[in-house]
Amino acid sequence: MYTDDRTHAAEAEPGQRARVAGWAHEIRDLGGIAFLIVRDRTGKIQVKFEKDATDDELVETSTSVARESVVVVEGEVEAEERAPTGVEVVPDSVEVIAPADPELPLDPSGKVDAELSTRLDNRTLDLRKPEVKAVFEVRAEVQRAVRETFRELDCTEINTPKIVATGTEGGTELFPITYFGREAFMNQSPQLFKQLMAGSGLERVFEIGPIFRAEEHNTPRHVNEATSIDFEATFADHEDAMAVAETVVLDAYEAVAEHCETQLEALGVDLEVPSGSFPRLTYDEAIERANAVADLDEPLVWGDDLSTEAEKALGEAVGEHFFVTDWPSEIKPFYIQDYDDDPSLSKGFDLNHPRMELVSGGQREHRYDRLVEGFEQQGLPPEEFAYYTETFRYGMPPHAGWGMGGERLVMTMLDLDNVREAILFPRDRQRLSP
Repeated sequence: MYTDDRTHAAEAEPGQRARVAGWAHEIRDLGGIAFLIVRDRTGKIQVKFEKDATDDELVETSTSVARESVVVVEGEVEAEERAPTGVEVVPDSVEVIAPADPELPLDPSGKVDAELSTRLDNRTLDLRKPEVKAVFEVRAEVQRAVRETFRELDCTEINTPKIVATGTEGGTELFPITYFGREAFMNQSPQLFKQLMAGSGLERVFEIGPIFRAEEHNTPRHVNEATSIDFEATFADHEDAMAVAETVVLDAYEAVAEHCETQLEALGVDLEVPSGSFPRLTYDEAIERANAVADLDEPLVWGDDLSTEAEKALGEAVGEHFFVTDWPSEIKPFYIQDYDDDPSLSKGFDLNHPRMELVSGGQREHRYDRLVEGFEQQGLPPEEFAYYTETFRYGMPPHAGWGMGGERLVMTMLDLDNVREAILFPRDRQRLSP
């Protein structure tokens, strides 16, 4: 079993002998006394050198070390109320394990700001800042909470292919690749595969994984590789799917509020947990209200998607998470079921945060003939999707589900300016490295 025999900065107590390993965060030489601040994953601890009482070589090693060098300090822990954590280490040895270049591309202490592009170019250094590390600790907690919620709903976690022969929705947002001499694509969504699994003996499934879209957009909320949180369940309709989406969002917020107090403090975020029972607007109500509150060049008409400006104005007007339901069939994908009594309306829905869309979902068309008609209406050749459509001939039950932008959930929860701040190594039109 792996064991970590270090004394972590946040755990050091007076009277114990400590072995602290981490990064040289700051060096302060005040003449007769010097301090080395060592940082590890739990925080920072002060190391004190009284020059008259300390070996000269030890003082020289410790005060000349470059910031961000990896060091190991051993010594006695003493109480010191003036120290940042109320204790300090009086060392008898300091070892420089890995010296850092004195010319750092950014300042992990945060005293000097860096542009986002510089931060992303040097992500390892960037994550040494507590507020940046906090984002990814919150992200991890969101994913843990989401998985727990799905398991409580008796869902099975699945992993679907990311290299496919045909795109989920077709169109120009496909990334083509060469696959042993054949054309293939990076998958836009696990949509078709999770439907097949819903029609299997698994019935209720979820996935948290990457999706790829060759979007031309280059905005603070669009990237070309994202993390999608997906859900699909049999014998469920769009109302059931909306209830699950609401539960997942609420549980994620509650988990972060309960388990990430330190991270929220580092980010300066006063997290407000949604109260639940998100309002619902029909598509008709949404475009009518958006036209009333948004400063649009052209008013929205039936069949228009909600523009970024309309979404933002509508979100500000509603002031909380909200659903938009009953979308026009013509602007929803072929797999979304239409109302039998009004085929111009679909059982599709979106879930929006006041800042942006988070979720798209709906009840799926489970009847083979109508599914094929949907392909034809949207100009997609059904024969290219035979692996998907043929299964619907063998007893496909009614089912519903959705896909949620994982980074968008974190971005809106923490009020980040750019979705890239919630992605370790973003992929967009300009960025392919690191």
